[in-house]
Amino acid sequence: MRRKLREWLRRYLPAEILSLLGTLAAAALALALTGSRVTAALAGTWAGNVLYFGTILLTDVWRARQVRRAAGQAYTWRTFGKNVRALVVEFGVAELADSFVIRPALMYYVPLWVGHFSLGILLAKLAADVTFYIPAILSYELSKQRLRDFR
Repeated sequence: MRRKLREWLRRYLPAEILSLLGTLAAAALALALTGSRVTAALAGTWAGNVLYFGTILLTDVWRARQVRRAAGQAYTWRTFGKNVRALVVEFGVAELADSFVIRPALMYYVPLWVGHFSLGILLAKLAADVTFYIPAILSYELSKQRLRDFR
């Protein structure tokens, strides 16, 4: 189990850190510019998503390029398509519920409940991450051997 935990942390933690920074910055900026908590919740959700999935995709592409290069093969658009397909399988179900329902709702309500905007956004993000990672990690583990062989 310790090996799995290290693997998951290596995979998800860098993206989580960038996502957290982007979420807080975008939510605060949107609130300052519009005064709308709905806009702040959506901006925080989507900025975090772009940074999170961008980081994961870039990391996966980099690793696949290394594997292909070591095997004397080129990284092609077809290989890129395999990278994207693996991410859709890993995150698809979790992301739909997370981005369109759970995370925006939590980012709207939790700051109101705790009475502090930044702390509320942080707590909302952490709560949403729990509901996101359970299906994402299960999907990752189930699809790992079949969809992540880039040799």
